This record gives sequence, structure tokens and C-alpha cells, in this order.
Amino acid sequence: MSDEQKKMHILAISAHAGDQELTAGATIAKYTQEGHKATFLHLTPGEKGHPRLSPDEYAKQKIEEAYKAAEILGADVRFLQYKDAEIPVNDEIKYEVADVIREVKPDIIITHWKHSIHKDHANTHKIVEDAHFYAALKTIERDLPHHYARKLYFSENWEDMHEFVPEVFIDIPEEAFEAWVKALSVYAFARGETYGFPYIDYYKALTVVRGAPVYFKRAQGFMVPRGGLNKRLQWFE
Repeated sequence: MSDEQKKMHILAISAHAGDQELTAGATIAKYTQEGHKATFLHLTPGEKGHPRLSPDEYAKQKIEEAYKAAEILGADVRFLQYKDAEIPVNDEIKYEVADVIREVKPDIIITHWKHSIHKDHANTHKIVEDAHFYAALKTIERDLPHHYARKLYFSENWEDMHEFVPEVFIDIPEEAFEAWVKALSVYAFARGETYGFPYIDYYKALTVVRGAPVYFKRAQGFMVPRGGLNKRLQWFE
């Protein structure tokens, strides 16, 4: 996996800053530590999720946290200009995401599962599925040429658990695990300083739960678009 011709690029697309860091960040750290590339694309900062700060104040904080977390994980980060809790599902945003896909040319895309208690997560799933398709079509003419990301995975989020059944399990080594926990600790919400949910403890424990049945010390679980997989993997296929 270390030869230059085998380097890959992961694009993790989330509704809010912090979503994919929580759910796929350990996997991304594993990849970047092996010399692969990763980019986070956040459709919003998630600025309406603080009980004491205004959305403008919290947006500034979340954006700063996102850049710090991405640096720890060895990834780049981008934002689209949408508002928390107001992500639309239309061709405008789908083409915006498709344009990013064409620009950064990922091999792998990770995003939300479709069934969620959070509207933004469910909408992001729909947006990314179509953006993945639009980006790949040569006959859709945009500023940049078409690009097909060969794999699409859905990460495990506690808000997206209805009918989520992990099918691919990625082994998480110690060094990647430590970087991931450090990155999560950058986010105030992950530390439990907004509404008190113990995000870091929850997701750390989840890596043990997902790893044990497939004989990994720790793992992160993912779904695929059409199911049918149940694989114990060192790396995404």
C-alpha cells in the first residue's frame, strides 16, 4: 500500500463539521499515516448546536476546530456555504458537491447513512449519492472533467442507526486510534461541552464493539450502497 502508484484519496462528506471525524476519523488517520490523502467536505459548520453561543459565534468556533482536527488527522478540509438544519436537496447543491468530487478526484467517498433522526444527515446522503453519479457522467458538462469515485461507503453515526448494519470493518491500529482521539478532543461538542453527550467515550467504545466480532482490537464499521458484504478488512477495497 505504500507504493506511489497505489496512493488513494478519501473524500469524507458530512452535514456538519465533526460528523465524519467522529465516525470515520480513525480510518482516515490510518490512511493518511500510510501516505494516502484525505479531504473533509462539510456542508455546514453545524453552527446551531450550542446552547449558549449564537450561530455566528459557534460557526467561527466550529470552523476553527475543523481545521485543527483535520491537521491532526493529516487531512484537508473544505466547507460549503449552507446553514445548519437547512441543507436543501436540489440540483444546485448536488452539482456543488459533484464539482468538488471532480476537483479532488477521490478514489473513495464516505458519507452519512440514509436513515437518520437528523434531517441534515438524511439530506446529505441523498445529495452525495446523486453528486457521485453526476460527477462520473462525461455527458454532464461542468468546468472540470468527469471523475468516477470507485467506492462509496456510509459511516456509523449514533443519529443514523435505523437499519444501519455494518458490512465492512476496517482495522484501526494504535497510532491511528491515538491521532483520532486527539482530533476529536479538539471539538467542544465531542468533549461534552454543549449538550453533554459523551461522544468521545461512545465512539471509542464503538471501535471495540465493531472490532471484537471480526477479531480486530478496534475497528470502524461501514455500509455499502447495495449491501451483501460482511468483510473483515485491513483496508477499503
